This record gives sequence, structure tokens and C-alpha cells, in this order.
Amino acid sequence: MNATPDAVPPYKDAALPVDLRVADLLSRMTLEEKAGQLFHSMLMMNPDGTPVTETDGSMLPFTTPELVGDRFISHFNLLGTYGAREMAQWQNAVQEMAAATRLGIPVTLSTDPRHAFTDNVGASFNAGAFSAWPEALGLAAIGDPELVFRFADTVRREYLAVGFRVALHPQIDLASEPRWARQTGTFGSDARLTGELVQAYIRGLQGPALGPESVSAMVKHFPGGGPQKDGEDPHFAHGKEQVYPGGMREHHLEPFKAAIAAGCAQMMPYYGQPIGTDWEEVGFGFNKGVVTGLLREELGFEGIVCTDWGLLNDASIFGEVHPARAWGLEHLTVAERAARALAAGADQFGGEQCPEVIVYLVRSGRIAESRIDASVARLLREKFVLGLFENPYVDPDAAAQTVGRADFAAAGAAAQRRSLTVLTNRGGLLPAPGRPKLYVQGVDEAVAAGYGEVVSEPGAADLAVLRLRTPYEPRENLFESYFHSGSLAFAEPELSRILALLDAVPTLVCINLERAAVIPEIAERAAALIADYGAEDAALLDVAFGRAVPEGRLPFELPRSMAAVEASRPDVPNDTRDPVFEHGHGLAL
Repeated sequence: MNATPDAVPPYKDAALPVDLRVADLLSRMTLEEKAGQLFHSMLMMNPDGTPVTETDGSMLPFTTPELVGDRFISHFNLLGTYGAREMAQWQNAVQEMAAATRLGIPVTLSTDPRHAFTDNVGASFNAGAFSAWPEALGLAAIGDPELVFRFADTVRREYLAVGFRVALHPQIDLASEPRWARQTGTFGSDARLTGELVQAYIRGLQGPALGPESVSAMVKHFPGGGPQKDGEDPHFAHGKEQVYPGGMREHHLEPFKAAIAAGCAQMMPYYGQPIGTDWEEVGFGFNKGVVTGLLREELGFEGIVCTDWGLLNDASIFGEVHPARAWGLEHLTVAERAARALAAGADQFGGEQCPEVIVYLVRSGRIAESRIDASVARLLREKFVLGLFENPYVDPDAAAQTVGRADFAAAGAAAQRRSLTVLTNRGGLLPAPGRPKLYVQGVDEAVAAGYGEVVSEPGAADLAVLRLRTPYEPRENLFESYFHSGSLAFAEPELSRILALLDAVPTLVCINLERAAVIPEIAERAAALIADYGAEDAALLDVAFGRAVPEGRLPFELPRSMAAVEASRPDVPNDTRDPVFEHGHGLAL
């Protein structure tokens, strides 16, 4: 502390213990600099790899220089899909901005999942330049912890190449309400399997211990987001209620206990507002009984708690105003909400960028600065452990060579094939022999031509291949339209068109299960039925023609009717009456 101005401060000395470095840096920080650390905001980048220096406010209210240089924020998640080299160049440019600040605290960059097929700015991005694997549901359909470890290790290496040091995943909610939009990111409805897979996932991301070669895992959504009333999503006010009519609240905690035992570094509480329990009826990010009482004290979690995105302020998303997700506390001011989350035990606010609120709370005496220091110390400690102070930059050439490289892509493609789940195969249609005349819908004709002669009319075909997606109810709000919710059944006239094809020619139907589709008529009349969870056309056709072996088993049951879905209990996995296919169903070829 008595060093001359030209001396290297202790916090920059890699030879010193991390705790000493944290204490030294914390002692040098102004309140404003501390407050900035409590925010995990969002950034976008220009396609050429340069930071965004202008904004129209439709998605992000501040530019990158404003967030880094003026608001002292140093944790960001990147929105959008870009090239690997450009992402690496961008992250280096952002780190240069951070290095130019008074203390030179490096930026920690994070990302939602980006190794599969879903593209939802609020939840995940399609693989783009990264290797393409099945969604988490597909990994659950395979059910192989070693494969999940290899997947997460691949994610780690590709993330490190472009500078991502925090994964805003895995998502280990149980898929217990068939209508809930977020199921595609889960490991399905089985708590035991989810626990096994999340432990493998964390080992793959973080390694034996968190360190310079790790990606920190932010596990979500504590204490389990599956039991949503009517299956609606709590990103939106009409989906805020989380209910437990089956009394299975503890069951949803099992995967989180496994994640904590595996050493996950971070945890994200969910938006949901618990109704009808002994928990306070406020969103989990504000819920002291859940965050401090349950997560910290009962389960012993010592890592970072980061709230889900957008709990404090109303926000413009795609130019549409969305209220803050302060469920149960809508009447409070932004400052009062922030104080409640800090009192609950949160360390960081996801998707927010208002450090002036924290400064106000401290200077007004509402929150002690020592409380802020406790969270900032946790956040700084992870930066030191990850080696960001020593090596904040990445090599754009290495990023271009690493991301999506041939062996990673081949492993992802093999996993796609393994995950495919054969539900029916009437008369032994599969594997299809020879080179039949093929009629395809939802399949690239150029790809199909590698397996048979593509014809333009069903009547001229020996075999039809039809790819479908799980039905959903379109929502008018643009942001909500990405969250596929509502009915799981095909409506008319689409159902009749599908069935007419199935009656006209032997048809292989492949349905992408992002949720538990209600397809009794299709299951009855398709010559063969396969479920996928993110797979290219070639993966499906390789399985259909015997060039690859499917291993998938359903990660949740497929209900017989919407009436059965509506009568089921949201917190009880696989609770619909007389399902068309049971959880775990899958045939061998």
C-alpha cells in the first residue's frame, strides 16, 4: 500500500495469493467502480469485429465505450451470431477499452448457448461458426455422461478461442410442464439423469478446478423453472407464476444439488414467483429465503449468484417496451428492487446497467458499502482465478482455426445421429433400402438426392420424408414470438394436409421436439416416426438409410391430447394420462 506510483500494485502481481490481490484491488476502488462490477450487461458487435459505438436504443441503451469507460461495467454477454475471427478481434478491442480505465480491470465475457440449432436472442443462438450439436434435450436422449463431458470440453475450447469465459448454461430445470417454452435447453424430465449430465457438463467446462483454462459455468434456473403455471414463460408478466400442486418442490432441487457438488462457479435464480408455498411470493432473484436460506445456507453454495436478465428496469426489446421482471415487487422503485435483491443475497444483476442506483443506495445509507464489497470480492476473485489479469487477449488466427474445426464438427454431427429417436417403424420401413424415389418436405432436395431420386409429387414416390416442428401458438409481441408457447397440437387445416400425405405414400415423419408435441394421429398413420432435437438433414437421412445408428430415448413423454396436458400437474414430470409414448421410449434399427 506504500508503494511508489511507478511500482506494480499488488493486485497486478501474479505471484501473490488471489485473496491478497482481491483485497488490494478492492481497497483501491471508488464506490462507482465497485458498483459497476455488480452488473452483467449485454453487448452487440459490428460484423467486422469492431465494438458498437452508436446505438438507436432498440436493444441496447448504451454504447460499448459508455458501458466500459463511463459506467465501469466489466461483465458482458454477447448477443448475436458472428464469425470466429471477428469475435476474437472484438473481444480484444473491448479488453483494450478496459485496460485503458483507471484500474485496468479486464472484462469477463459470457454467452448463452451457441452450439445447436435454436436461435432466440433471449435464450440461445444457432451454432453459426461453432460446431453444431443437438440441443440439450438431444444429449439427454442419448443419456451418456461421457459424451456430455466431451461436448462441454469442446464448448470450453471453442469459447476460450474467442474470449468467452462464462457460460450462461447449463440449464438444468426439469421439463415437467409440457407447454413450457424453455424445455429445449434442459436435459428433460428425469432428475437423476439431469444430475449426472450436469456434473459431466461442469467438468467439461471448468476442468478439475476453476483456472486459466476454464469457462465458468453459470447454472440455471435455481430452484428449478419447470413448474410454470399453464406452461407460460416468466419472461412475460402473464407467465410469472410458478406452482407446485403435486408437492414436488424438493424434486426440482435434485439437479442443483448435483451441480453444487460438482463445483459450479455461478448460479442464476429464475424469474418465477412461487405461489402457494411457504416461500415469499416474490420472484426468486429477490427471494431471501431461496437465495440465502436455501442456496447459500442449506445447500452450501459459495459461488457467484447472478440474477436473470432484466429484474430492475423496464426495457426496450426490438423497439417494444417490456416491464421489469420484478414479479411480486412491481410496485417498488428501481432502487428498492435493487436493495431487495442485494438483501436476498444476489451478487450481480443480469442484463442491467445502472450502477448509479447502487451508488445512491450506499450514499443514502440504505445499503452498507461492506455489503457491496462482499459481492465485488467474489466477482473480482473469479477474474483473478480465470487468469484474466494476466491474459485478457486472444489470438484471432487461432480462433479462426479452432472454432468449428473438423474434429469438433464431426463429433457434433455424430451426436446428432446418435440422438435421433425412433418412435415407430411400421412394417420395418427403416432402414430404407437402395435408392428409392423420394418426395421430401422440409428437407433440402440437394441433400436428399444423395439418398434417392427426388421427385416433385407424392404420387411418384416410393417414400416420402416429412420434417415437422413442434406446434406452438404465435404471439403478437415480437420478443415473445421467439418463445414457443401454448398448444402442442397441430391445428386444422395443417393436420389434414399432413395426414393426407401420410395416406398417399409411405412416409417417414421426423418431428423436432423442442417441447412435447401432441401427435396421436401422426403417430398412428406415419409409416415411421422419428424425433429429433436439432439435427441436419444428412443426419436424419443417414439414420433412415442405415448409414448411422440412432440411440435416442424420449427425454419426456408425448401426451395424447391437450386435455391431458391441461389436467396434468406442472411440477410432476411425465404426469399426463395415457401418453402416446412414455418417457424413455425409443426403438432400435
